[in-house]
Amino acid sequence: MDIKKIDWIIFLLLILLMISGVIAIYSASTSKIGDEFLTWNFYLKQLIWVFISLLFLFVLLKLPMPVIDLMIIPVYIITIIFLILVLFLPEIKGSHRWIFLGPVNFQPSELAKLVTILFVAKLISKPYITEWQILLRSFAVVLLPVILILLEPDLGTALTLMISLFAMLLFSGLPVFFLILIISPVLSIITSFSLPVFLIYILILLFLLYKTRLSLVAIGFAGVLNAFIFFITPVIWNGLKTYQQNRILSFIDPMRDPLGAGYQIIQSKIAIGSGNIFGKGFLMGTQKNLNFLPEHHTDFIFSVIGEEFGFFGCLIILVLFFVFLMRMMKGINKLKRPGMKYAGMGILSYLTFQVFVNIGMNIGIVPTTGIPLPFISYGGSNLLINVISVGIILKYLKERSIFE
Repeated sequence: MDIKKIDWIIFLLLILLMISGVIAIYSASTSKIGDEFLTWNFYLKQLIWVFISLLFLFVLLKLPMPVIDLMIIPVYIITIIFLILVLFLPEIKGSHRWIFLGPVNFQPSELAKLVTILFVAKLISKPYITEWQILLRSFAVVLLPVILILLEPDLGTALTLMISLFAMLLFSGLPVFFLILIISPVLSIITSFSLPVFLIYILILLFLLYKTRLSLVAIGFAGVLNAFIFFITPVIWNGLKTYQQNRILSFIDPMRDPLGAGYQIIQSKIAIGSGNIFGKGFLMGTQKNLNFLPEHHTDFIFSVIGEEFGFFGCLIILVLFFVFLMRMMKGINKLKRPGMKYAGMGILSYLTFQVFVNIGMNIGIVPTTGIPLPFISYGGSNLLINVISVGIILKYLKERSIFE
C-alpha cells in the first residue's frame, strides 16, 4: 500500500471526529452524584469499535479494487436476508433492528446503506445505458431494502437511502424532468394539508414539466399520480399509530406534548441553550447528570457537547464536519470513472444528511428520526459502516490514477 497516495487530511479529520466522539460519550456516560462520579463503560466499548473500524479501513485500503467490486452483489444479497431475518427477531424499544452475534449487536440497516449505494453505482455506470434504465435499475435495487427498513420500522435510515439515491441520480446526468418527477410525490405529501396550496404546487409542477418538453401523456400521468397522492395522504395519516402522529405534530409544536413526544426535543434545546458561550464545563452538564435528556450518549450526543462545551464546542464540531465533508467532495469531483464518482457522491450525501438531520434534531428544526451523529454518537454498527464508507472514498482517491 502506497501511503503517499492516501488523503491524510481526510484520515486525520476522521480520527479527530472519532476522538471527539469518545470524549463526548465518556462525558455522556458519566453522572455526577454529589461529589462522586459514576461512569458507565459506553466510552470503552466505543473506543474498541474505533480500533476495529480502523482495522477494517486499512484492510480495505489493501484490497484490490476487482475484489471489492466482486463482493458488492453477494454482500447485497446477504444484507437483504439479514433485513428479512431481523423482522422475526425480538422487538427492542418498539422496533426490529438488531441481530445479536454473541456480545455484539449488529444493525443490518447500517450495512444496507453502504452496499445499496455501491450496487446502484455499479449498475448505473454501465456503458450505453439509457436514462430509463438508470431509473429502473436504481429503484429496483433501492426499493427492497427501503421497504424492509420501513417495516422495522426505521424511517431515518430509509430516508437516508432515498436521499443518497437522489444525489447519485443528480450526478448521473439525468434530465431535470426526471429529478422533478422523483421529488414531486414528496412535495405532494407536504402540500396535501391545504387544497389551495396543492393546486398552486400542481400548476407549477405541470408548467415545469411542460417547459422540459415532456410528452403530454407523461405530464398527464404525473398530474394524476400527484393528485392521487394528495387524496391518499389523509388516509395514510389516519392509519398511523397515535405515537407516530404525535411525533410529527410535536415537531411542529413541541409544547403540544411536553412530557411525551416533544420531551426529547425540549430537553435537548434546554441543554444546548444552557451551555451559553463556553459551556458548563466537562462532566458538569446538569441536564445530563440529572438524566432529564434521554438517549444523551446516542442520538442526542450533540446536546451534551452544547451543554458542557457551549457555543465554541459546537462550533469546533461543526467546523470539523464542514472541512471533512468539503475535502471529500473536492476529491470526489476529481474522479473521472463514473462508478467511483456516483458511489462517492452517494456516500457523501448520506453522511452529510445524517449530520444535518441529527444536529437539526438536537436544536429542534427537524423531527426526531433516530439518526445518530456520524463518528460521534455511541454505536458500533454505525461507526464501523461510516468508517468503511470513508475508507471506500479514500480507496477511490488513492487509486484514481490507475483507473483514469
